[in-house]
Amino acid sequence: MAKQEQAVSDRDISRVVLASVIGATIEWYDFFLYGVVAGIVLNKLFFPAGDPFISTMLAYATFAVGFIARPLGGIVFGHFGDKIGRKSMLILTLMIMGLATVLIGLLPTYDQIGVAAPILLLVLRIAQGIGLGGEWGGAVLMAYEYASPARRGLYASLPQAGLSIGLCLSSGVVAFMSVLPDEDFLSWGWRVGFIVSFVLVLVGLYIRLRIMETPEFAKIKSRGAEAKVPFMELIATYPKNILLGMGARYIDGVFFNIFAVFSIGYLSNAVGFPRTEALWVVSVAAFIMIFAIPVFGWVSDRFGRAKTYAVGSFLLALVTYPAFWLMSSGDPFAIGIALIVPFGIIYAICYGPEAALFADLFDARVRYTGISFVYQFSGIFASGITPMIATWLLRENGGQPWLIAGYVVFAAIISMVCAIAIDRDKSTAGIVYQGAEG
Repeated sequence: MAKQEQAVSDRDISRVVLASVIGATIEWYDFFLYGVVAGIVLNKLFFPAGDPFISTMLAYATFAVGFIARPLGGIVFGHFGDKIGRKSMLILTLMIMGLATVLIGLLPTYDQIGVAAPILLLVLRIAQGIGLGGEWGGAVLMAYEYASPARRGLYASLPQAGLSIGLCLSSGVVAFMSVLPDEDFLSWGWRVGFIVSFVLVLVGLYIRLRIMETPEFAKIKSRGAEAKVPFMELIATYPKNILLGMGARYIDGVFFNIFAVFSIGYLSNAVGFPRTEALWVVSVAAFIMIFAIPVFGWVSDRFGRAKTYAVGSFLLALVTYPAFWLMSSGDPFAIGIALIVPFGIIYAICYGPEAALFADLFDARVRYTGISFVYQFSGIFASGITPMIATWLLRENGGQPWLIAGYVVFAAIISMVCAIAIDRDKSTAGIVYQGAEG
C-alpha cells in the first residue's frame, strides 16, 4: 500500500513540476520577448524621435513599467493565492499574460494611429506585469510545497529554469526572424513571436487545469487557518525577512537585465556586433542555463541556499569587468565567452536556489504573498530600471561600459551581504528556514 501511495505521490509531483515549468516558460517568454525587442524595434515603431537615445529610453521606460506593475500583481494574486489557493491564481495569471502579449503583436504603430500606439502599448505592458507578478510566486510554490523539505531547493529550481527556457525561445524567435530584410522585420517579422504565444498559452492552460492544490495549503484550508489579510500579516510578522530577501534579489535583477536585455542593444549599437549574432549568443547562454539552474538548486539542498547564493553573488562581482572587457573587443569568440560563462553558468548559482531561499523565509499562511512581494517589489529597482540606468551610464562614460560594470559589482556586494545575513541569522526565517544547515 505504501508503495502505491508513493507511486501516486511521484506521479503527482511530476505533473505539478511539469505544469510549473511549462507555465513559467510561457510567462517568461511573453515578458522577455518585450525586453528583447524594446531596444531594437519598439523604440523605432512606437516612440519615434529625432534623438535615438530618447526613443530608446522611452522604449525601456515601458519595459520598466512592467516591473512597476508586478508588485501589484504579486500582492493581489498573492492575497487570493493565500486565501483561495495556488492553482486558481496560476490559471488566471496565465490568461492575463497571454492575452496581453498577443495584443501587443497586433498593435498598430505610431505612424498608423499616432499617440494612441504608445499609450496602448503601455497599458498592455502593465497587464503583462500584473500577470507575471502573480505567476512567479505561484509557479515556484506549487513545486516547493509538493516536494519534501530535503529536496525543495531542487524542485523549486525547476520552474526557475522556465526563465532561461523562455529567454532562449524569445531571443531565438527574434534572432530567427531577424534574418528577414530590415524592412520586413520591422513591418511584421517582430510580431510573429508575440502572436504565437496564443498557442503556448492554450497548452499551459490544459496542463494546469489537471493539477491539484498543494498539500501544504490544502491542510491550512481544511483547518480554516488562512491569514485574514495576508499582506498585513506578512508586514507585521516578517519585516526583516522582507528586507533581506529584497537585498539578496538585487544582483539577480541587475545582472539578468544587463546581460540578457541591455547587452543586445549595447553589442549591436556601441560595439558594432551584428544584432542577429548577439541574439544567438544570448540564446546559447540561456540554453546552457536551463541545465545549470537545477544543478545549483540541488547544490543548495546539500550546502545551504544562503551560502550558495552568497558564493554566486561574489562570483558575479568577480567576472563582470572581465566580461565587459571581452564584449568591448568586438571579437565573436570573446563575446561568446563574455556572455555564456557569466550569464549561462555563474548567474545560475544565484538563480537556481533563489525561489526556495525566499520561500523558506515565510510561513505557508503568507508564503505566496511573501515571496511574490520580495521578488516583484525589488524588481522595480533591481530589474525594471536597469536598462535605463545602463543606457545613461554608457552615455555618461563616453560609450565605455566601465560604469555599468561598477553598478553590477555594487549590486552583487549588497546581495552577498544580505545572503550572508540570512545564513548567519536563522531566526530571520521564522519557523520555516530549510537548508543543509538546519
